[in-house]
Amino acid sequence: MLENWKNVYSYFDPVAFHLGSIAVHWYGIMYATALLIAIYMGHYIIKKDNSSISSDVLDSYIWWAEIGVILGARIGYIVFYDTNAMHYLTQPWEIFNPFQNGEFVGISGMSYHGALIGFILATTLFCKKHKLSFWILADIASLAVPLGYVFGRIANFLNQELIGRATDVPWGILVDGVLRHPSALYEAFLEGFVIFVILFLYRTRRKFDGEIALLYVMLYSFMRIVAENYRQPDIQLGFLLGTSWLTMGILISLGFISLGCVFYIYKLKKL
Repeated sequence: MLENWKNVYSYFDPVAFHLGSIAVHWYGIMYATALLIAIYMGHYIIKKDNSSISSDVLDSYIWWAEIGVILGARIGYIVFYDTNAMHYLTQPWEIFNPFQNGEFVGISGMSYHGALIGFILATTLFCKKHKLSFWILADIASLAVPLGYVFGRIANFLNQELIGRATDVPWGILVDGVLRHPSALYEAFLEGFVIFVILFLYRTRRKFDGEIALLYVMLYSFMRIVAENYRQPDIQLGFLLGTSWLTMGILISLGFISLGCVFYIYKLKKL
């Protein structure tokens, strides 16, 4: 069984089925599942916890959040990870251009931390428009996202993205002839499932509005730092500052942990 697992990429078909001439990939199915689960969990939480946010408001907010996440994820990748950022500054229309040399290749390169920034901005604008509490809505979103995130990282795994570092562990998988950690699955477990369980169980004990959101930011960043130790650094960046451990993901996560701690202490002092 381990031998089959080790060679999973050699026989896995990324296409789940065809609709006529259109190939439906597992990658897209997993991302669609992630979004649907996040939406379901959002509605479940507001009903379960008798939230002041109505289902209709949540449905409207989802579109704002999704747009903010997509824009933030793409722009964040260019700012944090793309070594050709200056190209996009001079030709911004290329940021979301899915064609190269007249051929449709899709849009690749998304940053989770960029998505988080986009989410924060979109939520802020939505709350100002509808005169709602940013922190209450952020708490709901922070409870809804982690379980969906699991399927997002499974999508990365199935698409052979975010490959792990070389290893000799028995559950490693072969990627281009090299045995590697299935790091995307580590992230699915740590940054998705574990965080969901912690926050879901803690939510009834929260001391102030926004505590769940701030805990999410700090927990995600901590789990990301752990997972980054098993994930291959981005090839265009490698390790930073001449170290053998500091990646861009770790550096940004340290920044978010620091910001989360500052806001958390500030909110506690206001109680």
